[in-house]
Amino acid sequence: MTINVVGAGFGRTGTLSLKMALEQLGFEKCYHMMEVGNHPDHLQLWTDAHKGVSIDWNYLFDGYQSSVDWPSCNLWREQAAHFPDAKILLSLRDPDSWYDSVMNTIYPSSSALVDSEDDNLRTFGNWAMDTIWKPIFDNKMEDRAHVIDVFNRHNQSVIDEVPADRLLVFEAKNGWKPLCDFLEVPIPETDYPRVNTTEEFQNRHR
Repeated sequence: MTINVVGAGFGRTGTLSLKMALEQLGFEKCYHMMEVGNHPDHLQLWTDAHKGVSIDWNYLFDGYQSSVDWPSCNLWREQAAHFPDAKILLSLRDPDSWYDSVMNTIYPSSSALVDSEDDNLRTFGNWAMDTIWKPIFDNKMEDRAHVIDVFNRHNQSVIDEVPADRLLVFEAKNGWKPLCDFLEVPIPETDYPRVNTTEEFQNRHR
């Protein structure tokens, strides 16, 4: 089994819906941040990979055919190189609504875990801060303009670097058709998944 779809879009760009969509289309399983919690042994692998250490991508993605969300989206170049036949999928949304979503969901959730009394949760919280929030956004999450600039520059780098025939720039509101056309699979008769809204996230974590 190999990675056939590499998701390059940041978290909170509809990535959980995209995970469900890809799995429904047969690209299962799809690696998402949720999977890290199921594989605590992956924490060190992701830490090493983000530090530029060579890791065994085939081992990390054993049993998976696609990847989306953090922490893998930060390393889309490495995945694109290791899986040369994989297509690259850049999930986007309006930058301001993306920032608001991040600051009302996953960032405060990660921050809260740092002070958890549970050792495993605290370890995960510190890992998220050290792997994503601090290095990617220079530990300036409260600086709206800076964080949005990082978001925009990341997205533009994907667009600039990936050949057009290997890349799909996708928003959840586009629905099934562009995704299925890009992946050359039939369009399902069911609606495109729409899950993990800010409200759903907050209700789940209360």
